[in-house]
Amino acid sequence: MTTAGATHKTVVIADDTPFVRDRFKAALEHAGHRAFTVRSAAELLARVRADLPEIDLVVVDLRLPHAGGVDLVRSIRKLDGGRLPILVFSGTINGAAEVRDLANLGIAGYVNEHSASQHILPSLAPHLFPDNFNRRNSPRVVLGIPVAYRFANTIAAAVTLNLAKGGVAIRTMSPLESSTRARVRFRLPNSKRDVDAEARVAWSDRRVGMGLQFERIDTADQSAVEEFVDQQFCQHHEN
Repeated sequence: MTTAGATHKTVVIADDTPFVRDRFKAALEHAGHRAFTVRSAAELLARVRADLPEIDLVVVDLRLPHAGGVDLVRSIRKLDGGRLPILVFSGTINGAAEVRDLANLGIAGYVNEHSASQHILPSLAPHLFPDNFNRRNSPRVVLGIPVAYRFANTIAAAVTLNLAKGGVAIRTMSPLESSTRARVRFRLPNSKRDVDAEARVAWSDRRVGMGLQFERIDTADQSAVEEFVDQQFCQHHEN
């Protein structure tokens, strides 16, 4: 079975707040990965320049000391040629214009710097293991709601970790094998109808859970998911 824990990765965490750096570093190292922490734009760019071939993911605060917001990502892109997956701490975004600029720079997505410790690795896993998770270009909303999934003749209940336009991550200590097909059902907050989709297990890790990629979903359900993700993201950043 291919699992998200099969390979150790190297991650650079750039944030000027020790609390954020230390929590993300601890979560990654606990899972067997290697984590470098930096606290300024100069340190980040120096690390990327020195260790580019070894880095698998950069998680960055756009408000690092002496950094220029989106310009910091542009500086990384000048060094990596667009190779590195970059996640941006969502609380450091300054408006919808930056969201559009970051999309044009090909960032991989956003992560909440205040996520609970147990949610950190699941939020990073799809970006650490892109070969096992066919990512769609949309942010992931950290979301803990009941979810049921059916495979073969078994129905299981669990709680979601996060939701994207193309799939859902589920917390479970008994994840299905990668590529397993399953049917998933959940209800979005404040909705009166269930979302029902056929899906495939895109990544699986016994320490955190699994990611299900939607393969067949009703048009109305897909629209509801997309609208919910967009609303959750935009209401946080457009003010």
